[in-house]
Amino acid sequence: MSTKFTRGILKQASWQMKESEVTPQEVFKSRRQIIKAMGLGAIGASLPGHVQAGLFDLFGEDNKEVFATSPLTYTQPAAFSAGGQELTPFDKVSGHNNFYEFGTDKADPAANAQGFKVEPWVLRVEGEVDTPLTLGYDDLYKFALEERIYRLRCVEAWSMVIPWVGFPLATILNKAGIKPEGKYVAFETLFDRSQMPGQRNRLMGGGIHYPYVEGLTLGEAMNELSFLAVGLYGKTLPPQNGAPIRLVVPWKYGFKSIKSIVTIKVTQRQPPTSWNQLAPHEYGFLANVNPQVDHPRWSQASERRIGPGGLFSATRIPTEMFNGYGEQVAGLYQGVDLRKYY
Repeated sequence: MSTKFTRGILKQASWQMKESEVTPQEVFKSRRQIIKAMGLGAIGASLPGHVQAGLFDLFGEDNKEVFATSPLTYTQPAAFSAGGQELTPFDKVSGHNNFYEFGTDKADPAANAQGFKVEPWVLRVEGEVDTPLTLGYDDLYKFALEERIYRLRCVEAWSMVIPWVGFPLATILNKAGIKPEGKYVAFETLFDRSQMPGQRNRLMGGGIHYPYVEGLTLGEAMNELSFLAVGLYGKTLPPQNGAPIRLVVPWKYGFKSIKSIVTIKVTQRQPPTSWNQLAPHEYGFLANVNPQVDHPRWSQASERRIGPGGLFSATRIPTEMFNGYGEQVAGLYQGVDLRKYY
């Protein structure tokens, strides 16, 4: 299926959500301590020329632009259904995001990304492949799309249940053909300072060296759960969720699921990853969800599941090894010390 995208004003948004509703204050502050330790100072109202408020403040109460999304056609495999789990409402999924290219507060991406241009788009698949691929915007929707409902577990100890639409990462890798030398798969986010204010302002972007990069082992990339999402709740992705295409690896912490991808590269050596570069003692290359290995500054034993309500309705639940996907992925780590290689 080829889907045409047109950006416009759809409706008034209702995405504003307080950080304190879902993320414990000590965790919210601790990620910013990395930035302070780098000498970048506090992030907030002191940033000249940049909006750090929510969507309401950015556009005004009576003029809230919303990036337009388009319906998608897809199948719904029973193997990836909700299984009795309550879905996180769309307004929470689209309004509570980590996407530092658009700011470090949870409401910043929704507030600052509404003018993001996804068409034209170029996604390149290259490196140790038989047939390098160059895919345009419409090409992203020509794969057989399916809906997969996955749990997402953030390293900050909050979680969601999200209905993604897309196709297996293995589909695109098999189309390119992997050479025997290929051992890893590297990913890179769009680098466009004109559209992504966090890339042109070190404070607003959290001190990350852009473009944002991530990586998987080839075995992880070819696993049946690894997914390239082009949609959310039956429609094309909003920009704050990684439009037009993002990675979803549900057994790993959310920062591994890189957004707005422009390059997929098969490599012989382990590629660099952004959070590991920024704080290697806190964010490992594997980044598997593991309740037995705490973050240096907070426990990973439990998580706050974001649902339809606010602070008092958010449910604290135990975190499962591999986010509950051990049956599908535990075999990838036979003989690996997951405390050492976190």
